Parts: sequence; C-alpha cells; structure tokens
Amino acid sequence: MKSLILAFSLAAASSTYAANLKLGDQAPNFTGKNQDGQTFDLSARKGHWTVLYFYPKAGTPGCTKQACAFRDSIKKIQSEGAEVYGVSADSVAEQKAFHTEHKLGFDLIADPDDKIIDMYGSKMPLVNMSKRWTFIISPELKIASIDKDVDPLLDAKKVAEKIVELKKK
Repeated sequence: MKSLILAFSLAAASSTYAANLKLGDQAPNFTGKNQDGQTFDLSARKGHWTVLYFYPKAGTPGCTKQACAFRDSIKKIQSEGAEVYGVSADSVAEQKAFHTEHKLGFDLIADPDDKIIDMYGSKMPLVNMSKRWTFIISPELKIASIDKDVDPLLDAKKVAEKIVELKKK
C-alpha cells in the first residue's frame, strides 16, 4: 500500500511540474527513440528551433491529418530553421509503420512509458495517450510557444507562422 501511495505521489508531483510549463521556461530535456530506433536528445537541438507536437495515437484520423499537414508544410518550417518532431505513447514499431505509411519527412519519437508526455504535461488522465499539444522551443531550449488548442489540419500552418513571428522578437 505504501509503495502504491508513493508511486501515485511521484506521478502527481511529476504531472504538477509538467502541467505548469509556461513561456520562457527551460524546455524539459529528454532522450527518446525515433521511428528507426535511433536516439533523439533534445539537448543536441541547442542553437536550433524545435517543434514538438504531441498527439494521441499513430494511425488515428486526427493524428494522420496532423502528421500529413506537417509533412506537407515541412519545407516551409525547415526554411525557417526549425525541425519538427512528433511525440506519442506509441512504440518504435508503431511509429515506424505510421512514418512509412504516410512518407513523413520528420522524426516521430516513441514514448511508450509516457516519460516525455509527463514531462510536458500533455498526458490524458487515466489513459496511455497524450493530448494534442504543440510546443515551439527556441534555440536556447526555452519554451517559446505552447498551443493547447490544436486543430490537426491547421497546426503546421500555425507553427510556420508562429516561428516567423518569434524570430522577429
């Protein structure tokens, strides 16, 4: 019983921290595996704009629309010096299948243990899925933008516009 209470307390503390991320905060650092099983380390992105978009489940209709919108906008986003990374609780194999099926030109990060999702506060209560949230991280690895009201079809367009706006500051 004590271990259950301790585990719940640690999870709550982790979620509380993550849920409070705000503009200007240091982006929580993490490592994870991409769709090819290669290690992604956020700290290696220092000096570059980074888009992390969290989505519930690879292959579902909304997530497919969002990923394909990023695929279709990736050159515009990259022309602004940014790279896009999709994050979900799917396994590396599930991410690989989704990535291949839709010919995505950016990496997907597998987070089957919800560690990254918890760090960024996007976990849905009681299920092993993320909410649909998008973060833009500055070259200094600070949170430059948080969108918690994401339209899967418009997210990529909004991200491209937001990066242009943020670079003017």
